Amino acid sequence: MKNQLLVFALDGNQYAVRLHEVERVVPAVEITPLPEGPEIVVGVINVQGRVIPVLNIRRRFRLPEREIDLNDNIVIVKGTKWTAAFAVDSVKGVIERGDDEIIPSDNILPGMEHMQGIVMIADELVFLHDIDKALSFEEKERIATITG
Repeated sequence: MKNQLLVFALDGNQYAVRLHEVERVVPAVEITPLPEGPEIVVGVINVQGRVIPVLNIRRRFRLPEREIDLNDNIVIVKGTKWTAAFAVDSVKGVIERGDDEIIPSDNILPGMEHMQGIVMIADELVFLHDIDKALSFEEKERIATITG
């Protein structure tokens, strides 16, 4: 089976999410800080009248923190019961890979709960992010209350 993946860059590394989980990609906008939100949530954005929490995935990937730049993109994703967004340095495009071309993360290092696996683009590794495992149950519940 073919998997369509949206590939994006963070600090020179490439990551991907499954395309069917992506609602849209928008240019960077100002993020309004969210008092008392989960640590992973940096704030919220307004997208056509919808309030969407913005996650700091740099923190999850243990990448250096940095302010969002006007040249960045924001990827809006839909989890099972929630919608959230995260800022990326750039969107590289959509690729297709068969199930047999995705190396499961447990084959590389057990316990990588935020990753589904790794795919290759030329000689570069692309980390396939699991958006439903990116958040704890408590974080998902708090985000669901924000987004209704």
